[in-house]
Amino acid sequence: MTETTPFDKTFAALDALHAEDPRQVTVEDDTLPQELWHAGRMSAWLERLDPAPDELTRIAVRAQHLQRWQVPRSDYPEGRVGYLTWRRDQGQRAAETTARLMEEAGYDADAAQQVARMIRKQGLGREVGTQAVEDCACLVFLENYFADFSKQVDHDHLIRIVQMTWKKMSPRAHELALGLPMSDEARGLVEEALAG
Repeated sequence: MTETTPFDKTFAALDALHAEDPRQVTVEDDTLPQELWHAGRMSAWLERLDPAPDELTRIAVRAQHLQRWQVPRSDYPEGRVGYLTWRRDQGQRAAETTARLMEEAGYDADAAQQVARMIRKQGLGREVGTQAVEDCACLVFLENYFADFSKQVDHDHLIRIVQMTWKKMSPRAHELALGLPMSDEARGLVEEALAG
């Protein structure tokens, strides 16, 4: 029997926590915890972004939404400040938990803190791992949530959101995003945002 690596132990621990999400999603007749499904989509996009990502980036991408269901957005005030505070706090919680799991699995503190910085999105636009986390998050959003989200937000605000999202993405992520299947309405919104 082969010995389990720190990477394998960390990934298994992350997915065990993802699997605790009480929210369920059905995909191709299979029902699974929503957060576990989301983590899988993040990892799948990383494989398309980078054919050979290092293991620390793979961990950070997998952990980006770790236990996010435990602190709902509704616990924070409405509006942009409330949203940004919630997102920052969620990133901090996910980063701390992931770093602890990594050290318990055998990683040193430097590696754990490097992943924590990626999850908190520190160094966006400068650090490869942090950019990968952001790119995957944006692609998962565009692929799975954008169509529904676009029906809940007024037109001008939505255009600004798409523009801000696009600015945070790498050229490779732009290329992948433009290849996503979208409704005519969603594609029209993206094209309008990019033309602005």
